[in-house]
Amino acid sequence: MLRTLDVIFATAFLLVSLPLSLPLAVLLLLTSGWPLFYRGARVGRGGRVFEMLKFRTLRRGAEERLGPYLGEELVRRTEAETTALGGWLRATQLDEIPQLWNVLRGDMSLVGPRPIRPRFFEELAADLPAYWQRLVVPPGLTGFAQVRRGYETSMAEKLAHDLEWIADRSVRLYLRTLATTGWRVLGQFLRGLVGRGR
Repeated sequence: MLRTLDVIFATAFLLVSLPLSLPLAVLLLLTSGWPLFYRGARVGRGGRVFEMLKFRTLRRGAEERLGPYLGEELVRRTEAETTALGGWLRATQLDEIPQLWNVLRGDMSLVGPRPIRPRFFEELAADLPAYWQRLVVPPGLTGFAQVRRGYETSMAEKLAHDLEWIADRSVRLYLRTLATTGWRVLGQFLRGLVGRGR
């Protein structure tokens, strides 16, 4: 049932976002050039690695330059690599629109644990043995950890929310998580517009 809802909602969201996605794509090409999309390896259901899509928000070649860094150093260097338009896309979360294609392809669900890079997954699974349980379900465009964690930064806390979703997932919980995410994204989008207008 959740897979059917994924297909229905992802198709609807893609159609609704088309009038916004096309101008964004043109702006990205004019300001940053090719490639239009960021394609990153992520760990999916059952440990299968897939290619996750996003609108590109960093300068070309940033992925290679950022590769050796983790934690606060990675955050600092990522900010330095972020393009002007990319910063706004991230603030409004519009850079994640292309992940709807990942949902339609079956790589992801609309709701589930956020997908993680293979390298980071191995490190976290070594520290948190229960981290492997995230692979029972497809990774999500949004999830419990994103709508409930607030300012929490502990990976153990995020994992607890992910495991709660896995244990209790249902159509009702799925719809409630999507609705909560929708309100948050709308708020971030409006704040992004206000910030950009200053």
